[in-house]
Amino acid sequence: MSDNFTQQRKPTEIRLKREEKILEVDFDNGESFAITAELLRVESPSAEVQGHGQGQKTLIAGRRHVGIMEVRPVGNYAVALKFDDMHDSGIYSWDTLYEYGRDQDQMWANYLAALAEQGLSRDP
Repeated sequence: MSDNFTQQRKPTEIRLKREEKILEVDFDNGESFAITAELLRVESPSAEVQGHGQGQKTLIAGRRHVGIMEVRPVGNYAVALKFDDMHDSGIYSWDTLYEYGRDQDQMWANYLAALAEQGLSRDP
């Protein structure tokens, strides 16, 4: 995640597909990503999920059916997402959204492996 407000990537369009539980993001370099609400929720950049330092990340289980209720702009550098499980403290910078889109296959594989290692499930 970017440590400052100078963003390398900027979205040209952000679309919330509520029924599909997907956030679609088109970027100024021509790349587009469809990122699931579940991945965005379990990888939220909030301190609640990521912690305040190395090794403090919380594994979030049981979010298979989570949806996004609202996408709110934060300045000209990010969006805040409100999920239907009432989590709303993560601020997703443009660079964070780009990285999540670009790296989502590896992030998803790591998430599934972590769930399996802890004996947890995506189901509520």
